[in-house]
Amino acid sequence: MPLRVDPYTLQLFVSVAREGSISRAALKEHIATSALSRRVADLEHALGVALLSRSPLGVVVTDAGRLVMERAQQIELGLEALVRDVHELQGVVTGRVRLYANASAVIGFLPERLSRFCATYPQVAVELEERLSSEVVRACLDDVSDIGIAAMDQVPSGLDNWKFADDPLQVIVPRGHELTKLDAVTFERFAAFPVVSVQHGGALDRLLRERSAQTRLPLRVVVTVNSFDGVCRMVQAGLGIAMVPLSAARAYAGSSLFELRPLQERWARRELKMMALRKEPRSAAVQALLAFLQEHPNSG
Repeated sequence: MPLRVDPYTLQLFVSVAREGSISRAALKEHIATSALSRRVADLEHALGVALLSRSPLGVVVTDAGRLVMERAQQIELGLEALVRDVHELQGVVTGRVRLYANASAVIGFLPERLSRFCATYPQVAVELEERLSSEVVRACLDDVSDIGIAAMDQVPSGLDNWKFADDPLQVIVPRGHELTKLDAVTFERFAAFPVVSVQHGGALDRLLRERSAQTRLPLRVVVTVNSFDGVCRMVQAGLGIAMVPLSAARAYAGSSLFELRPLQERWARRELKMMALRKEPRSAAVQALLAFLQEHPNSG
């Protein structure tokens, strides 16, 4: 009797293996937990081997489960390629693009651009992940991400790169702060006040610490948060001042409780770069998004 294993069940099993939990996978895949559990059990019965080791803490894949997971991912990629190739024969761009970007790109530039792209290419699914700039670069090098957008002075060899946007640094201060009397703020004046920092270990955090060490101007960091929204809220509350990219400052500039001033330093001319692993051929979907983002450089 032929073995009957459908791609959807394999997709569900991969989700369970990644999440380490049937209930979390069910939530992610929008299926009832009992239905997902039954499908995995049916798959184990069809293959005649246990794929998961179950416990009250969750599930762990067995050796057989790891093999099934690897093959299932290959099958998924093969099916995606089949659909993509068929559509491309008809002149339709289809497929998925894995896009990794840093926070300022996600906040300040990508929402409107991706909205227009998806309207232009409705058959392309863009999977956007927000990551630190260093993680974006690593994901591109490891071919985990098809396209990356990050703040980098030097892009590693092996990656093609293009200018994505200018994103100069701005100083955020509470309303009525003495720095609002200035048209622009030097790093020396900035370092004289308590600082709210963002994303410890991120590109901006490293930049400020490097400049602090080079100029021998210690920073008095009073709090570190993980988002630009959090930075703005802390500044509004009067905990300190902060330095953020213009894109993020604009996104949260609707408040009357803080003000912006340009950072008067040459190194404040921050640039976001778009990058992709140097390889041929790239899929039509990836090429389409690369071209679209290059053709719309100032629409963020």
